[in-house]
Amino acid sequence: MGRLFVVNLEGKIYSCKHCKTHLALSEDIVSKDFRSRHGKAYLFSKVVNTSVGKLEERMMMTGLHTVADIFCIVCGSIVGWKYETAYESNQKYKEGKSVLERFKMSGPDGSNYCSSHEMHIGASDGDDA
Repeated sequence: MGRLFVVNLEGKIYSCKHCKTHLALSEDIVSKDFRSRHGKAYLFSKVVNTSVGKLEERMMMTGLHTVADIFCIVCGSIVGWKYETAYESNQKYKEGKSVLERFKMSGPDGSNYCSSHEMHIGASDGDDA
C-alpha cells in the first residue's frame, strides 16, 4: 500500500470520531444545512485525510448528482461524500466540495453527535431516493 501521509491541521478542527484523524477546519464550512441518514451534515470547501470511492449517480432531495463516498484514510470509516457533478444549475456550487456527516466526526470542542434524537427517517441529500 505504501507509506501513509496524514495532514495535521491547526485551528478549529473536525476529526474522525473513530480514530481522531483531522478531516477539516471550521473555517472551511460552506453550509451546515445538509442532512444524511444519520442527521446533520456539513458541506466543506476542503477536506483532508480522506480517500474517494467509486463515482455513482444518486438522486437526492436537490436532484441528480454524481457523487463518491469519502473515507478516513487512517481507519477506513466512511465519513461522508464528495460532489463531482451537479446537474441542476442552482446546485453547481456543490461541485468539488465534500459533505461530512456530523454523526461520523468529532467537533472542534471534542463533541460527538451520536444520540438517537439526531436520527431522521426519510430521504435527504445523503440518501438514495
